[in-house]
Amino acid sequence: MSTFSDQESNDPGATLWRDGRPVYDRAGTVCVIGAGASGLTAIKNLKEYGFGVDCYERETGVGGAWNWRHDRSPVYASTHLVSSRPLSEYPDFPMPDNWPDYPHHGQLLSYLEHYADHFDLRPHIWFGTEVVRVEPADGDRWDVTTRSTGGYGAERTSRYSGVVVANGHNWAPKMPTYEGLDEFRGRVIHASAYKDATQVRGKKVLVVGAGNTGCDIAVESGQQAAKTWHSTRRGYWYAPKYAFGRPADQVNDSLAPYRLPLRLRQWLFHRVLKLTVGDLTRFGLPKPDHRVFETHPIVNSHLVYQLGHGSITPVPDIGRFRRNSVTLVDGQEIEPDLVVFATGYLPRFEFLAPELLGTDASGRPALYLNAFPRRHPTLAVAGLLQPDSGLFPLVHWQSVLIARWLRLRESAPERARAFAARVDAEAGNRWHSAKMKESTRHWFEIGHIDYLRVLQRTLDELEVAA
Repeated sequence: MSTFSDQESNDPGATLWRDGRPVYDRAGTVCVIGAGASGLTAIKNLKEYGFGVDCYERETGVGGAWNWRHDRSPVYASTHLVSSRPLSEYPDFPMPDNWPDYPHHGQLLSYLEHYADHFDLRPHIWFGTEVVRVEPADGDRWDVTTRSTGGYGAERTSRYSGVVVANGHNWAPKMPTYEGLDEFRGRVIHASAYKDATQVRGKKVLVVGAGNTGCDIAVESGQQAAKTWHSTRRGYWYAPKYAFGRPADQVNDSLAPYRLPLRLRQWLFHRVLKLTVGDLTRFGLPKPDHRVFETHPIVNSHLVYQLGHGSITPVPDIGRFRRNSVTLVDGQEIEPDLVVFATGYLPRFEFLAPELLGTDASGRPALYLNAFPRRHPTLAVAGLLQPDSGLFPLVHWQSVLIARWLRLRESAPERARAFAARVDAEAGNRWHSAKMKESTRHWFEIGHIDYLRVLQRTLDELEVAA
């Protein structure tokens, strides 16, 4: 059990002790973990609410997942946004008007770097520093232990008034298990290790997974590989990037003010897909076993093109691996040189005890608004969202709510207690009007309109008096 003490330390500046090690008191400062898109807007909004902020970033630059030089970045050379520019930008920092509808990952990194500079965020960031442990301390405060990335140098523990976790959830690969996989002599990688088309050029490639990444890699492989198979477990709805001459998400968003019932929106979207994409079962893809909006949207205009030209061969799920081949569930046997598992990611919070986020046996945390855990009012998670739109505007308002909540606890404890009771009662609720398919892929799925409405109501309720 940890012990706390205010006894004097031999280390100047350390006023507290924990388990025999000095703790540096940062008073009312809030700790932010990660300087990606979510961490940056958390720093910025906490600053605007008057908090001191220390951010720890394990890499040497900002950008998180969008900085493909980072070890944990899932970005590959051809990555572009799948949500259009107006639905992807921070509300107080628009992207340039002359940028394309779907910016390239290099532009996104530039955007985040300019955001950090515009709001003077870099002085708050400790680069090359990873968080080892986050532990509760007296008075709803937190002891955060850090060290240089890679485990070099001594550990240092600092005490903070609050912690915002923004370490991302698309960096810890989810690898499937199949019979015989260990004996397979071909090359096997996760999509996180895929960086450019040179890895598939001239090879026979099996891409497993029908998410946006899996479809992108299958398309690239279809253009560059000698043979491409695309394995999917179920049928999905494939939306084009453009509909009626506009980015498809903007067309869909234009219906939001009418608050159409879910069934009517599904019917309309089915009609649009029938007119723009058609029936993909004619190419050998399985028929979807669910209605549109019940899985994360797959946005890809090139997949249909490659299917129509025979560059990609759709196949069902894998049955088992053999030494030099793969047997599919329908009995087919194929012989890929390379297998790419585009099977997604799992959230990892290595520095937190699982019970702090109410994490269940499967690894899924229980959070109110995907941000607030029960019984720990000064701990929050930013950006743990899988939206049907861009992330940046959502996490902006989410971090405004986090900052407003932390400030309200000081200025209006009675109102704060009422919000804490709601967190306790509703942690783990889903924020989507459709019934989502049960899978790790949809743990954090939200409908951005539903989520923003709840955020707005909560922000109004927690408004801090001037």
